Amino acid sequence: MAFQFHLSSPFRRCLRCSTKRDLSYVLSSRAFWASAIVRTEAPTETIPSNLDIPPPGRLLDPNKVATPRLERRLLRETKQQPIGSRRRRAALQSTSNLPFEQLPYQCFQEARKLLLADRQDKLRQIDEERRRIAKVQATPAELCGGEYVKKGRLVRMQKYLEELKILADINDPVIKKRFEDGEGDLNRPIYRYLADRQWRQQRRLILMQRISQMHIVPDMLPYLDPTAELRLFFGRRKVQPGDFVESRNSESPPRLSIQVFDRGERLVSVVVIDPDVPNVETDSFDSRCHFLAVNVPISPTSTSVSLGQMSDDSHTISPWLPPHAQKGSPYHRLVVFVLEQKDRQRLDPPGLKRMVEDPVAQFNIRSCMDRVHGKLIGIHLFRTKWDDGMAGVMQRADIAGADVELKRMKPEKLPYKKKNPERYR
Repeated sequence: MAFQFHLSSPFRRCLRCSTKRDLSYVLSSRAFWASAIVRTEAPTETIPSNLDIPPPGRLLDPNKVATPRLERRLLRETKQQPIGSRRRRAALQSTSNLPFEQLPYQCFQEARKLLLADRQDKLRQIDEERRRIAKVQATPAELCGGEYVKKGRLVRMQKYLEELKILADINDPVIKKRFEDGEGDLNRPIYRYLADRQWRQQRRLILMQRISQMHIVPDMLPYLDPTAELRLFFGRRKVQPGDFVESRNSESPPRLSIQVFDRGERLVSVVVIDPDVPNVETDSFDSRCHFLAVNVPISPTSTSVSLGQMSDDSHTISPWLPPHAQKGSPYHRLVVFVLEQKDRQRLDPPGLKRMVEDPVAQFNIRSCMDRVHGKLIGIHLFRTKWDDGMAGVMQRADIAGADVELKRMKPEKLPYKKKNPERYR
């Protein structure tokens, strides 16, 4: 028996209205074209759409994925993050590979004209400020009120000149696009400024939160104000601040990425300290140096520092000691400090080596900062604890104590809480 379904007239009219409304919306919407829209085109023609979803076999372009579904697919298939904002990626997908600065949007082009005029004004101010600096440098110190006054005035003028360089490019959309795409040249002040601002908005906040949670302040230093971004890698793994690292992974020296945001090359010292070494005799904790190297050159474009490759006596004072923790002890905090050496002066490694090997004086970051005359610019930390591979790591590194298990002692009760045995006789 065949069944026939009859639609009521109100429901049929509703379907007709929804179909017409959807068709009119499709015909009225169009992609971003450089040419004007043609109003006389036939309704039977198909309108090209550049925002169609590619088939599953086609590789996605991180510059042109414009929907959340395609972003998730890109991350799942290629392990890449989308580049730039979603609105910019949609515009690039629908403009037939036009350069970014030539996008055919009237508001965009008018805004670019205003920005170019403002940039020309800033460039004139930069030229004028450079002439003023040259004039002050050529003036004798006696006419400026002394050498100290002249030096301070030049420092302020140089600072204002750097601010003008940043203001000249801060609103340029091409500069922002290159920075979002990871193509910025950190030799230019504007890219260093954008990188510093991006770091301070999120990653530095997480770092300071971990420092506060792990009580690095005030256990090791009374105050911390890092100005350089420090990243830590054990092999291919990037260690987040405060993460636990297995003993087998931390047995080999790590690799550091020290990103500074001011121009010029400088010499730094790298120190790794464990402040949680249990001392059974004094019932307290001591500090232990796990690595110390000096005279390490870094710059805004030269950031990679491998602790395992610094075997030269002119750099390494104390080689890498694998982090270790005895069974029963609480987790150990391993803190990495980067100290900028004063006036780029090279230090004498043999003199500092005696400080590390001194059995009487306890090694800590405060004494190290006094000896190297360094200013703290970067910090990172990770944690370690007893695991299955810790005994083998300690045996290969000739570290005693792998067969010792620490246990907490019960605290002695206060006199007024002790039971009186005479009451039970």
